[in-house]
Parts: sequence; C-alpha cells; structure tokens
Amino acid sequence: MKKTRRILAVVLCLAMIFGLSVAANAAEADNETLINAVQAQLNAKQTVTFTNAAELSRLVQIGYSYRQPNGPISITKGTLTTKSWWTTTNKTVYVVCLSGTDLAFNQSTGVWTDLLVGFEQDNCYIRNVRNAILDAVPKGSNLVIAGHSLGGMVAQQAASDSTIKSKYNVLNTVTFGSPLINGLSREGTVKRLGDTRDVVPYLSVSTFLNVVWQAAGLNREDGGYSATQIVTAHCESYQRAAVWGAYDVTGTKNGNAKLTLNFATTKFYASPVIITE
Repeated sequence: MKKTRRILAVVLCLAMIFGLSVAANAAEADNETLINAVQAQLNAKQTVTFTNAAELSRLVQIGYSYRQPNGPISITKGTLTTKSWWTTTNKTVYVVCLSGTDLAFNQSTGVWTDLLVGFEQDNCYIRNVRNAILDAVPKGSNLVIAGHSLGGMVAQQAASDSTIKSKYNVLNTVTFGSPLINGLSREGTVKRLGDTRDVVPYLSVSTFLNVVWQAAGLNREDGGYSATQIVTAHCESYQRAAVWGAYDVTGTKNGNAKLTLNFATTKFYASPVIITE
C-alpha cells in the first residue's frame, strides 16, 4: 500500500511539470528581449562569449517550438575557458542544449516523457539526443550539456548514458529547474540550479528514494517570486542575470568559466516520437 501511494504521489507531482511548461509561453514574456537577442546572434551565425549561467539558459530556451520549429536539441561547437591564479585552460567543446516539456506534433517532449524520465526510464528524447550527438560530434570530443526542466532531466540521462560516456568526455552538465536523475552514473560535474519558488526540481522518483541528495544537490537562489508565482519562477527565473549571474557557464557559483560559441556551427535536431535508426 505504501509503495502504491508513493508511485501515485510521484505521478501526480510529475504531471505538474506538464502544466507548468504549457503555461511557459505567457510566463516568459518579460525575458523575450533577452532570448531574442541570442536568437538574432544565432541567425547571424556570430561568435559569442557567454560568461554566466543566465546566458546559457537563454540559449536552452530557444529550443522551445513556439520560438523556432527546428527541434528541442541544439549542438554548438565552442571553447570552454577556465582560469586559475597560475594558468588559463582552453578546451574545445560541443555544447548540447535541451529544452523542456513542449506540445509539438510528433515530438517526444510531452507528459509521457516527463513520467518516463522522472522514473529514470528509457525514452525517445534521450534516444534522439544520443543520435544527434553521434551525428554532430566527433568521437572523443568534450561535451557540455545543459537543459531546462524536462531537458535538464534528459541532460542528466545523457551524462549517464553508456554509449555517450564510451565515445565522449562529458565535462559538465547544467540544469535549470530540473530534479535529480540517474545520480550514481553521471559522468563529469553536474550542477542543478533551482529558484526557491520553483517546485519542479523536486519532482522525480529521487524525491521519495533519495530526498537528501535531491535537496542537497540543488543550488538555490531567490528570484523574488511569491508563493503564487511558481509557474513564473520555473519559466522565467533562469534567464535573469540578477538572479543567476554569479554562476558561471558550468553552473559554479562565483566560478570563472566562460564559453565562446561559434553559432555558424549550430545544428538543431527534432525529437520525434517515431525514431528511425
């Protein structure tokens, strides 16, 4: 009986992700100017340097279908630069960005995928991400993976995927408003960012099986939202430099890593429900 109640609770919690994401179009209106600026840089195929997590989040947001029809997965070649007091390190990386729950025809970003990923099960989204990386990224390359909401959960699945780990070096995974997924098998450094009013970072099976790690592994910041603004917090907070500007592009607070991205190399990929491999 207790097991049944736990499963039901997880299902109900994960279903909330669907409602939150469907409302995203209206909630993100205040950030449209910021995200449109990144879209313009993409369209112009510019080379742009991102210095904080909020800027990276804006690139992730472009994958939502109401902004562009090309698919929720984007892959861009760039350089990850980190500094210490004695040296500067530059690494060639491929940045994989994954948007979240979305209503789009034949796209595996709906509530069923939320449920599968929340229970850490195989799904079409992670299969499509794997195929996109294999198509766009030379074997042996370094990966930085970022995602919002459902996309952040799938990003963690990618960081723990045996095929991806065997062929690539997963350096960093950054999630925005996403719960803990596949905690024991992820490669590289994982940083989960969550607004204090965003409830989605707690909506996975790990909330019931590993509540300490679920909570302790979350980097929280107060975006100033009220208790009635959980949708806004989930959809809008992460693009705001005033809230997340102190976190660098690897999700490290007060870190100094930056990404220089060549948007001439960016490729978008769909995530169909029916996959031909």
